[in-house]
Amino acid sequence: MEYQKLKEIDIYPLRDMSYDFLGIHLENPFILAAAPSTDNLDMVRRAFEMGWAGAILKTTSVEGNRVDLAYPMMSTFDHEGRKLFGMGNIDLISERHIDEIEHDVKVLKKEFPEKMVAASIMAGRKEDWQSLVERLEKAGADLIECSFSCPQGNIGEDPGKMLAQSLSATELTARWVKEATKKIPVSIKITPHVTDIVEVARAVKRSGCDALTASNSIQALMGIDIRSFSPYPNVGGKSTYSGMTGPAIKPITLRTIAEIARNVDIPILGTGGASTWSDAVEFMAVGAGVVELCTVVMHYGFRVIDDLKSGMSHYLEEMNFSSPAVLVGKALPNIVMHDDLQRKKIRSHINKKLCIACDLCYVACRDGGHMAIDQKPSRVPHVEWERCVGCGLCQHVCPVESCIEMHIMA
Repeated sequence: MEYQKLKEIDIYPLRDMSYDFLGIHLENPFILAAAPSTDNLDMVRRAFEMGWAGAILKTTSVEGNRVDLAYPMMSTFDHEGRKLFGMGNIDLISERHIDEIEHDVKVLKKEFPEKMVAASIMAGRKEDWQSLVERLEKAGADLIECSFSCPQGNIGEDPGKMLAQSLSATELTARWVKEATKKIPVSIKITPHVTDIVEVARAVKRSGCDALTASNSIQALMGIDIRSFSPYPNVGGKSTYSGMTGPAIKPITLRTIAEIARNVDIPILGTGGASTWSDAVEFMAVGAGVVELCTVVMHYGFRVIDDLKSGMSHYLEEMNFSSPAVLVGKALPNIVMHDDLQRKKIRSHINKKLCIACDLCYVACRDGGHMAIDQKPSRVPHVEWERCVGCGLCQHVCPVESCIEMHIMA
């Protein structure tokens, strides 16, 4: 068994994936997001031992701040048999206050000096924001992440709104935080629930903060029990809106990161929907410098880091990329306005040798496309090119890879 392990390691060695981000040296681009997984010293210690490059400790606050959690707090959006396609939570910030988090930071930095130990903070007053920063920097934290995307109380704005939904409150509070630092970088965690994400990013940039974390969970109503009419999660027959995470929100996060990266020169920590190494590549390709993960860890455990590192290592080798850092922004030149897209005749082509005659393309085109796929005289579908416009629907419902391809017409 030991020989087999050594042989596997020799055949499939992991390449060096280290690089610098915000002046912090990282072993790889995979960071644990602020979540229940980072709210316990022993859990973070175990994650570091397994190979995670860093962790954002769950959002903390000053002593005396009341955190009143309700249980159960989790619910799911399952899709076609896939569990936790989206996960909802009505969780709040950590019940553990700054004094405990200071201790965790000190211990983790002593035991794992090569890891990025960051902390997430939330406050309602200038004095508290600045106190949290000063104490965490003194404890040895590598980075401060500020939660501006959870209800923060009233700071000259409407009660209950997220801080990052106000440009003025975002810029003012971010400036307070940055003023309290000596050397430590600060990242502001924002929300996609705004009219213009670019203006929020510009407000953070004006404040002098070092980075943005983009973004956070999506406010959602996770479902209704159609017998009792109680929303999920059911807390004594009642519930409230959840923050939804997981693969279901990945496209929203990609767009959020891309919009910021295309318009504002500021480093980005990408989070929200990434579950695999290829998801991480996509996040980085649209502008993220590192990728924070949460739901996939809560589902499958810290061990997913093995797949993340292995997949990323082989991908970099295959693409002949020297470092994960070269991925950052690589897809941005290919994101254009609709008017800038090519206008060429496209038609779908069905490979009859691969077709399993499942009817999915026929039904989809008949009732959702352009009635361009026929099954006569046999059940095997064929495309009537004079009707086909090349929308691509048939390709996406087909269960057989490469069976349907889109061809550019001469």
